[in-house]
Formats: sequence, C-alpha cells, structure tokens
Amino acid sequence: MTTLVLASASPRRRELLAQIGVDCQVSPADIDETPQAGESPQDYVCRMAREKAAAVAAAQAADVAVLAADTTVVIDDDVLGKPGDRFDALAMLARLSGRTHQVMSAVCLCRGQRREEIVVTTEVTFASLDRELCEAYLATDEPWDKAGAYGIQGLGAVLVDAINGSYSNVVGLPLAETWRLLRDFGIASGLGGGDE
Repeated sequence: MTTLVLASASPRRRELLAQIGVDCQVSPADIDETPQAGESPQDYVCRMAREKAAAVAAAQAADVAVLAADTTVVIDDDVLGKPGDRFDALAMLARLSGRTHQVMSAVCLCRGQRREEIVVTTEVTFASLDRELCEAYLATDEPWDKAGAYGIQGLGAVLVDAINGSYSNVVGLPLAETWRLLRDFGIASGLGGGDE
C-alpha cells in the first residue's frame, strides 16, 4: 500500500481527504509563499503547490506519494492571501462585499519522478456586507488563517449568496478532481481511498 503524505498543516484538507476515505500522514511544508512580481494567480497557486510538494517529498522515500495544495482568493486578478491584521481583513471583506470572486486551488501529487497537477476554480458571490457584520465576523477566530479572510464551511457561510463550481474547492481541496488524481496514481480505488 502506498503511503500518502499531505504537505499541509490545514486540518480542513485532512478532514476532506478523510471524507472520501483517504488516509494520510501530515507533514506541513515550510516555504516562502510570497507572490512573485507579475505572477498570475494561476501561476502563483501552481508554483505554491509544486514547491510544497517538492519540499516535503525531498524528505520522503521514493515510493511515498506527496499531495500538496494551495488555495487562494482572486478578485480583479489580485491574489488575496491570509489577512495580516484586522485592518487587512476588513479591507478584504469590503472588497469582496456584493461582488463575485474566484477561489482557485492547485493540487500537486508526486511520487518518485512522476508529478501531476490540476487547477480548479470556483466562483463565489458575496452578499452586501455592512460594517457591523464584518466586525462581528472578525471578532471570531475563523478568518485569520484563511485566504480572503473567510471560511465558507463555518460562520463565513452567512457572507455568501451563491457559488458556482466545487464547494470543497472553496474549503481548500477540490475533492472530485483530487480523488481522480489519487486514483490515477493507484492510491484511491472504487469510492474512497486505499489500494485494493
């Protein structure tokens, strides 16, 4: 049976994999996540996923598979990462208010010399947010470790009017596409995970 290592500290990604029956070990990648000048949002998330996978794979045996992902919020072709402070988070929520943005995830799976990656984009439309609601949301612990300063799977669901595309992608890992990637590597089979 192939060992799968998730190159992420995100409990949400591990929970999503468990939801589809895929067991994994966790080994977070420690990389510089600063966007490069002139880098498109898609190039950025792909580079982040590749670099996370490579960093963790370097410490693993050749037969170990490493799964890495990066998710970002994109509006007006700008990448919104995790908020640095309260003012940063308020500015992000104000910018997203009443508008449609994209949540883009890149997923990279590698084992030995083989590497495959996918990119999935979901459109998310926010309700119009007033200052009181934004302040109340920022008073919770939820926004601070999430791109765009919100989490759709928690209290942040009240900020969202509609989504078009993969819900699990907005949470942090597009499940259907990730499962197909794992299946192609022989890591997931049937419905769920594990080798036959």
